[in-house]
Amino acid sequence: MIRWLLGSIGLCLAAMQVLAADPITIGVGYLGIAGTRSTLSLVEQPAANDGVAGAKLAIEDNNTTGKFLNQRFALEERRIKEGEDVVQAATDLAARNGFVITDLPADALLKVADALRDRATLLFNAGAIDERLREADCRANVIHTAPTRSMLADALGQYLVWKRWPRWLLVVGSHDEDKLYADALRRAATRFGAKIVQERTFEDTGGARRTDSGVTLIQRQMPVFTQQAPAYDVLVAADESEVFAAYLPYRTWDPRPVAGSAGLVPRSWDAAQDQWGATQMQNRFMKLNSRRMTALDMQAWTAVRMIGEATSRTNSGDVRKVTEFIKGPDFSVAAFKGTKLTLRDWNLQLRQPILLVDGRMVVSVSPQEGFLHQVSELDTLGYDRPESKCKLK
Repeated sequence: MIRWLLGSIGLCLAAMQVLAADPITIGVGYLGIAGTRSTLSLVEQPAANDGVAGAKLAIEDNNTTGKFLNQRFALEERRIKEGEDVVQAATDLAARNGFVITDLPADALLKVADALRDRATLLFNAGAIDERLREADCRANVIHTAPTRSMLADALGQYLVWKRWPRWLLVVGSHDEDKLYADALRRAATRFGAKIVQERTFEDTGGARRTDSGVTLIQRQMPVFTQQAPAYDVLVAADESEVFAAYLPYRTWDPRPVAGSAGLVPRSWDAAQDQWGATQMQNRFMKLNSRRMTALDMQAWTAVRMIGEATSRTNSGDVRKVTEFIKGPDFSVAAFKGTKLTLRDWNLQLRQPILLVDGRMVVSVSPQEGFLHQVSELDTLGYDRPESKCKLK
């Protein structure tokens, strides 16, 4: 009995020593561009803390668990101004943080990834949806929590085909990113058996539309622009540059639904998401930030939670150990989407359901019923392993 008591006391003392030790600090950097891009809708203007607010919420979540494991997570934000050296900024962040969340354009992200290749730093792409970052220009030190254009387009395409709206009128903007989204939509149409009955290009001629005469001009222009089209079920818009798509609903010549960049929009997250416990998440975010949670917020939140999940599972803050676990077969993370999210080992893209939203409600969630896959139904969204050109380096 005495020996048992002495043993118990010894274990308690050992536990107290562990708890008394300084916690392991796990640094997470956030690297983004200063300023925000204006949108057509005044109610959808991005907040100054778009993205990083989600990362901060995830830091709180990580620390809730981390205090039991003697781990503490800290976030350091860095915003790049025009003319600043993004590589230098990333190098400075990496000197103090083993993990860096990025919201950067594709070219800037590649420069950062190549500059940090020989360090232990692990990058998380929370903002760029470019396909090439997961294909020809993929990097072994970049994990992608942002979905790709093909994932978004496939999610929309599955639903439109499920609805038996296979005839699409495709309207494409004149900017490069619009054309890339149009490529993804064409691929989705071919993949799922839809038909693009006609394509039209909306040229960006500049000029302000938020004027007293702007609404009158738009009301006259959009019906004329969409008239005399072949019979179609839905107008699909590719307008990432935010020039025209928001003006299409209720203004087309023919009474048809609008999807793509306006109307029914595919997103990784939306403020209307309330399934699978998401309401609790949305309420906490609103309490902290006095605004709704965006897709970028959620993509950053997921990246930080991936770090937290891996450090708790490995009971280590070592970047190499955490990276190895995240890339391994046993990793998954929960993100209020009805299923655990896992990593595609061939290009380090996070598998995830895509929400289809109309600005007020979640209309549906893809993958849709009936779209099957031999490994994961989530791999029906975007480029699958046999299609991938990625060679991680």
